[in-house]
Amino acid sequence: MTRLLQIDASPRGERSHTRRLSREFVEHLQTADPGTKVVYRDIGRQPLPHVTEDLIAAAFTPPDQRDDSMHKSLQLSDELVGELQAANLIVLGIPFYNFGMPSGFKAWIDQIVRVGRTFDFDPEDVESPYTPLVTGKRVIAIISRGDGGYGPGGRNEVHNHLDGHLRTVLGFIGLTDVTIVAAENDEFGGTRLADSLEAARAELRQLAEESTQVGCA
Repeated sequence: MTRLLQIDASPRGERSHTRRLSREFVEHLQTADPGTKVVYRDIGRQPLPHVTEDLIAAAFTPPDQRDDSMHKSLQLSDELVGELQAANLIVLGIPFYNFGMPSGFKAWIDQIVRVGRTFDFDPEDVESPYTPLVTGKRVIAIISRGDGGYGPGGRNEVHNHLDGHLRTVLGFIGLTDVTIVAAENDEFGGTRLADSLEAARAELRQLAEESTQVGCA
């Protein structure tokens, strides 16, 4: 059975390409695998709080030494980490803002990258002090970009600071099976946008079929 965590990070509603594409992907997946269980987070229109000093202090305090206020500070982060750990497929709808990820999505990242929960840290191990704790999951990131050519070999690849950041931070906690599906040319519209959207839809339909065949189901 597919246990899917779906995250929408766009603050836009029906005008959002990532929302439509992620919704269509989930619908295809549910058609192929009616037993799919979906946990949904709309962090674009219901934004998460950014990390605070209290949260940081609580996260770096050993669990058996935390007081009630610390547990309260970590309550949302614990919930988000639990959702991530329970899923075997994660679908991320992320708009491309100013050459990187939007602050609302970065807030989610900062809430789920947690020492002792999604990675371990051993200061005595100088060569390899970090150990990822979130493994055996697949990530499909659906990204919408205003211009084109941000993919490998494209004219704007050097300006793409989202894809690499995403792979690095997810890989740090163990999420190394990451597929990026991008729709481009939103600012140009017309056939350039339509063709890019259709290519993204075709890729996502194929990924939905594959996901029900290779262990996510």
